[in-house]
Amino acid sequence: MSHEELLTSVVGSHAHPGWFVSGIAAAERGEFGPADIAEMLDDAVDLAIGDQERAGIDVISDGEMRRAGFFTAEFYRHLTGVRALPPDRRLGIGAHDGLHRFAVDEAIAAPNGLGVVGEFLAARTRTTRPLKVTLPGPYTLSGRLTYGPGQVYESRVAAAETFVPIVAAEMRALVDAGAEIIQVDEPSPAIHPDAPADFVALFNAAIEPAVGRARLGAHLCFGNFLGRPLAPRSYRPILAAMLGFDVDELVLEFANREMSEVGILKEITDAGKDVAGGVVDVKNSHVESADEVAARINSILATGVPADRLSLVPDCGFSQTARHLATAKLAALVAGRDLVRGRSATGAGNLR
Repeated sequence: MSHEELLTSVVGSHAHPGWFVSGIAAAERGEFGPADIAEMLDDAVDLAIGDQERAGIDVISDGEMRRAGFFTAEFYRHLTGVRALPPDRRLGIGAHDGLHRFAVDEAIAAPNGLGVVGEFLAARTRTTRPLKVTLPGPYTLSGRLTYGPGQVYESRVAAAETFVPIVAAEMRALVDAGAEIIQVDEPSPAIHPDAPADFVALFNAAIEPAVGRARLGAHLCFGNFLGRPLAPRSYRPILAAMLGFDVDELVLEFANREMSEVGILKEITDAGKDVAGGVVDVKNSHVESADEVAARINSILATGVPADRLSLVPDCGFSQTARHLATAKLAALVAGRDLVRGRSATGAGNLR
């Protein structure tokens, strides 16, 4: 097995340390000036990159540390035509109905883009490792908006369609800025497999400006707010849609499902796409040993997936995981991969 096989990467977000959570809250109360906020965000990106580099991750991200809030929240700050609504639920155990919602008052636009290009340019100066850039797809971006008869958008599909040129413009600007690895997060097909949407057409129209100009990936998961999935966890109903995405790689979760459906990865590589298999469970406080991670990797290879078509990732981003667990799990990911490569896991601290 060559050194370039079984590269490790991340899905995108990194865990937030306590000081960062406190700082974001203070900034939202108006206690920080613009220079204070910029310094805090730079420090947070440096921490995320440093944690990944110390663990030995091959392809890293900026941890999405410049995006305050859960997943899509930061992107709505860049839009015109929307207005924040109070959450439907404020009490009790957190759930998806306690997340942000936005009313649509007029046709949505993003006159200055979604901010991802600036994130990439800032991160590119802070590491020499291959850098993955992430952003949501159009259907996922439509998920926190109001729509219905008599409203600006009569359906979620109509709202998603308005995001297609917005995402496409961001993709074009990213490759123009030098981004070489771009991952579009579109979990919605897996969460809403029966939705009346042409996911393939929406997705491919949004990424078209970057096809052939960068290595493209699509990440599909089943939800991860507070570590909880949001849907029945099966990729089989959306396999045809996933194969229709015009990307080089599909990034999928398996560890928290006890490697269920792992055979589907061979079907994907047989269809000509690479795969990134989730072999670390971000929804579990148990920190895997190197042996446990290696066993998961071997279960993928046992299906016949070629090692040169497989990369290894956590199941999802780490935004809903405590940092001390995230750093340990990153180390376990690299150590397990090293065992499969046939050499000892040197320098993989934080293992239990």
